Amino acid sequence: MNRSAAHDDTTLARLADVIEARRGADPERSYVARLFARGPDAILKKIGEEATETVMAAKDGAPERIVSEVADLWFHCIVALTLHGLRPEAVLAELARRAGTSGLDEKASRQASAADGTQDF
Repeated sequence: MNRSAAHDDTTLARLADVIEARRGADPERSYVARLFARGPDAILKKIGEEATETVMAAKDGAPERIVSEVADLWFHCIVALTLHGLRPEAVLAELARRAGTSGLDEKASRQASAADGTQDF
């Protein structure tokens, strides 16, 4: 896949910085501030809505809508990460850790951890 300099690995970090900066802004002037003011349930509800819209766009096979809906989903996921004091870099590090590991092996590893009580979820 071809990557342009405008879409480098810092995009998610910069977005997270903006979300953090707007967290305490005026909810009447900032969508992010409004989400935080409405609380965790509102943020989680938006993730569910965006995930559903992503699925529908993918079912329709509409490339532009798929990209747009995934962008909305990622945005709201970064809001949720911020809510919990986390950064997208943590997610990227987890994906990097999993790189080269079979998805089936990764899932089995998580299930084994859960069975022996070493997994938190």
